[in-house]
Amino acid sequence: DNLRVRRERLSMIHYMLLFSRQGKLRLQKWYTAASQKDKKRTTRELITTILSRKSKMCNFLEWKDLKIVYKRYASLYFLAAIEKDDNELITLELVHRYVELLDKYFGSVCELDIIFNFEKAYFILDELIIGGEIQETSKKNVVKAIAAQDMLQEETEAIRGVLDEMGIP
Repeated sequence: DNLRVRRERLSMIHYMLLFSRQGKLRLQKWYTAASQKDKKRTTRELITTILSRKSKMCNFLEWKDLKIVYKRYASLYFLAAIEKDDNELITLELVHRYVELLDKYFGSVCELDIIFNFEKAYFILDELIIGGEIQETSKKNVVKAIAAQDMLQEETEAIRGVLDEMGIP
């Protein structure tokens, strides 16, 4: 029963999409099962719908059985699909938090950062959200986890370099 109460307070995110003003999908993370065909159709329909909306329109819309929360930052749109009864303002804050973390890591994130460093963008998202539920709200803790992962990656590359020099595969 305690778990149910906790679940009702948090937003359940079904998926997150990042796409450009030109309609190019740059990142997608699905937290609910869907076929590849359904994912493509959903993505295409949502990108078309969002891009056709005027900039002064509300950043929330009801779409099928979900609520869509989106925000444009520079040339990228960040979109989250949540349950109809979930709090769209918390979701919008979560989207903003993700953008803040990307900005902190990349120094004013742009579309090219996402294209060329998509694995880092996914890692940051995974530090924030797991299984469609908010994992971590503290920017400081997420930044620490990113720094630790970067350090581990650098150490691994250094060891790999030494092993290569020694002729060990």
